[in-house]
Formats: sequence, structure tokens, C-alpha cells
Amino acid sequence: MSILDIQNLTARHGLLEAVRGVSFSVSKGETLALVGANGAGKTTLLRTLAGGHAAAGGKILLNGEDVTALPSHKRVRAGIALVPEGRRMFASMTVRENLLLGAEAGRKGDWSVERVLDIFPNLQKRLHSKTGHLSGGEQQATAIGRALMSNPDVLILDEVSLGLSPLIVDRVYASLDGLMKSGTTIILVEQDLTRAMRVADRLLCMLEGRVVLEGPAASLTRDQVTDAYFGLGRAHGKEMHA
Repeated sequence: MSILDIQNLTARHGLLEAVRGVSFSVSKGETLALVGANGAGKTTLLRTLAGGHAAAGGKILLNGEDVTALPSHKRVRAGIALVPEGRRMFASMTVRENLLLGAEAGRKGDWSVERVLDIFPNLQKRLHSKTGHLSGGEQQATAIGRALMSNPDVLILDEVSLGLSPLIVDRVYASLDGLMKSGTTIILVEQDLTRAMRVADRLLCMLEGRVVLEGPAASLTRDQVTDAYFGLGRAHGKEMHA
């Protein structure tokens, strides 16, 4: 059962068409990894899904309802939560205050401060610390926790590993593992192809604003993904859908 359906979605930056007729669906409980080189349109696509960037065409359906024209705050209330690239914390607020801010969406659900701390136990001792004083990994955990506090139907994670050391990235993903197994629907952007292919149920590769490869992560090879990533398959006339 699809929880999110994207139909021929287009998004622009001025005259530049950054997302070009993208269509895909996400099933309830699925983890979809979105990969592609810098400038492929990934972040613009995620921001358009979350309402931070206006769609120039196409439709976004959440649980069968058209949310394409909804502003971002109403999209959060509808059930889409974005953890943006760079985390964007309220640095003068504590971890607890940031988490409670996520609950302001008013959606009913099981997420609470206590449950977030179960997923990210490293935040327990930092609960009353200002987020501006946290490490990058702690800030990322807080940003994800804040999004979860809105009780989303779809959680969107943009560049989880950006600016973090490999060790901290491992810790963040170890925490996310339980979240992925719990049935939470996740769309994530990840530059590390090996990690993306390991954690995702399905993988979607973008190039120049278009989807050039899509399929179950377990059925795709790294060579297939790499070719799509750099546009080599298109140049050689290969079939790019699995």
C-alpha cells in the first residue's frame, strides 16, 4: 500500500528545472534511499515534498490526499516531516525544548521525549543542554528526534552523514536501525552508496533532475548504481530501471 505517491513532479529555481517530471511511490514502512551526484536535484525534491519549495507541476499525494499546494507547516500536520541538510537547530534552546517544538504539530501518535531518548540514548545526559553546545552527532540525533515528535507518516532525512566523522555516522545509523525496523516510512538522501544500499529497501538514483534508476536495493549492483550516478548507463544506451 502506497503512503506517498509522486506524479510527474517538477520544481524550478528560476529558469532552471531542478526536478523534471519525477514519479515514484513509497509504501508504508519502506525505507527509500535517494542517491545522485551534487546538483542532481535530490535536496530540491525533498524540499518540494516537504513544502519548503513550491512545485511547478505534478502532484504529491499523501495517504491518497493531494497535498501539493499545502504550505510546509500544514504538510507537517498532514504527516510529512523533514530533517533538513545541515540540521538547522535552534541553538539557544535546549535539546528538550527542540524536541517539544516538534510536538507542536499536534498530531496524535506514540512519539514522546522518552521514546526519542530510547532511540538516541546519547541525548539523555544532554537533555537540558543548549543545542548550540552539542557535537554534530548529538545535533543530528536531536534534529531527527524533533521530526519524530511530530508523529509523521513519512520521515524525510536529507544528508544524515553530512559533516560527521565515520564513527559518529555509524552511531547515528545504529540508532536509526531500530527506527527502520519499527515500520517507520523513511526517505533518505545518502552520499555513501554502500551504506545507502545496505539500509534501504529500495533505491532511486537521480541525474540532472530525473530518475534514471529505480529498484529494490537487494537486486541492484554497485556497478549499476555507479553507472546511473554518473550517467554512464544512459550514454551506453543501457536499461536504467530494475
